[in-house]
Amino acid sequence: MRPGDLGVDAMHINLHKTFSTPHGGGGPGAGPVVLSAALAPFAPRPWIVADGEGLRLEEDDAEVGTGRMAAFHGQMGMFTRAYAYMLSHGADGLAQVAKDAVLNANYLKARLSGVLSAPYSGPCMHEALFDDAWLEGTGVTTLDFSKALIDEGFHPMTMYFPLVVHGAMLIEPTETESRAELDRFCDAVLALAGATKGGDRSRFTAAPHLAPVRRLDETLAARKPQLRWVPVAPQPRADE
Repeated sequence: MRPGDLGVDAMHINLHKTFSTPHGGGGPGAGPVVLSAALAPFAPRPWIVADGEGLRLEEDDAEVGTGRMAAFHGQMGMFTRAYAYMLSHGADGLAQVAKDAVLNANYLKARLSGVLSAPYSGPCMHEALFDDAWLEGTGVTTLDFSKALIDEGFHPMTMYFPLVVHGAMLIEPTETESRAELDRFCDAVLALAGATKGGDRSRFTAAPHLAPVRRLDETLAARKPQLRWVPVAPQPRADE
């Protein structure tokens, strides 16, 4: 679709997933803000202008626009990656990968809904959403279950979001996963789901067991982040 045809005047476009970039790209989130023709003259500078000589930066113009609001920085690596992704797929390719993402999410929901509980019935879009109602009475939480997935070789799903769903588990398979990989993930989730009924709580509450680090104090990390890496002093060797 073309948002402009719907009468949209301004839109922020997330580049993550849909256009292949990771969330934030290892730093501040990146995404262009697009404007309709009516609002375009008021976009802050600098502008990237295409003319007969190629691309150039157009700086402040007192008579047009709002001028420079901030330094022209951002996650340029993410913009470049997304642009290359768009060019490599083309319009037809982007439409196809969008459909594949929706198909994959609905495939996961169909396979897992018999065991996991879904707060909303019917098909989903690109995210399969489950809650924690199916964990009731097991002593296992959404966090415990997600950490156990690490031991199975999978990155956990998004936990506790959206906030309106209790114990939410939000799974985004993306468009690039094959059916074999989706089945491998579903098999692992279903096996773990079965194990939650077996009484072996330590498998979950102490997970992950096989990761380089165990559970981190996320509250402390958020309140007292270590933003500077300090190398560890080398230890003397026994033969020195």
